[in-house]
Amino acid sequence: MLPQPQTAVPPIPATQQTRPKLAYVGRFAPSPTGPLHAGSLVAALASWLDARAHGGRWLVRIEDVDTPRCVPGADRLILQQLADCGLLPDEPPVWQSQRSALYQQALDDLAARGLAYPCACTRKDIEEALQHMGRPRERNAELVYPGTCRKGLQGREARAWRFLSHFQEKKQAPALTGYAQAAIESGANPAPPHLTCWTDRRLGPQRQDVEADVGDFVLKRADGLFAYQLAVVVDDGAQGISHIVRGEDLCDNTARQILLQRALGLPTPHYLHTPLVLGANGEKLSKQNGAQALDTSDPLTALRAAGKVLGLHTKADSVGDWLTGATAQWKLMDASHFLRQRE
Repeated sequence: MLPQPQTAVPPIPATQQTRPKLAYVGRFAPSPTGPLHAGSLVAALASWLDARAHGGRWLVRIEDVDTPRCVPGADRLILQQLADCGLLPDEPPVWQSQRSALYQQALDDLAARGLAYPCACTRKDIEEALQHMGRPRERNAELVYPGTCRKGLQGREARAWRFLSHFQEKKQAPALTGYAQAAIESGANPAPPHLTCWTDRRLGPQRQDVEADVGDFVLKRADGLFAYQLAVVVDDGAQGISHIVRGEDLCDNTARQILLQRALGLPTPHYLHTPLVLGANGEKLSKQNGAQALDTSDPLTALRAAGKVLGLHTKADSVGDWLTGATAQWKLMDASHFLRQRE
């Protein structure tokens, strides 16, 4: 029987690691906007293998915080697809839609310390402000918030809440037990304070100026829903996540999440962003460019295809044997291997 959504949220402070965990805790966090497809299985498999290779635990979190985009029943289907492929979590899954109290607690904490503020701007307001500043938005580029409401609403009604992106915390949260290598790389030549830096286990050193590239990003939307960035950081902290393995398309979110982790006093996990499965148009495979629902009637075939994207060529005649062999292979793969795979 598949697990049911939680109906109550335990009173866990969002700014604390809630209980002792094993050194490694990983997770797969799909959004139930439809069934898994070939690309999402790659991310799920990579996160599962990394947890098993490190002798850690693997969790599943249904990221249904953006309720208008969620498809009824997709969460149940995703869990069944994972089970068909032998990817079973070590704890019952949690649903973000049942955890709003934690997100509100985190937002209240940030607001009380002046790190979050109400915003009255619409997208049109932001675009007009950027035009006035001589910074017109480039096509497909991020709509960088210019900080219009940082000093107050000027009599306008608040629509959303934003994070003060120029926040810099000199004192870093402690690393999670068991892994001495820092997830944020400073090295012999520390980066300028406006840059957020980290080292991806596959992509290598990364950096972003969040204030310049994104601006003060949204924590709570105009429709009253909590934004992905806040929800994922709060949940990763509450669940004691030490390692995040996910698709490369999410790499650009990492700097924002690191800033929030620092602001909330949470440890920063280790990051690994996996190769993407591309559609016929050369873009990330998705429902918008023809991604088909993952067929798990033959899970071994699905796993072999996902493994091939990750550089795994395991030979086995059963799902269990394939996963065992793939885990052994994964143990031999380190960051340099991922980098070579990408070249």
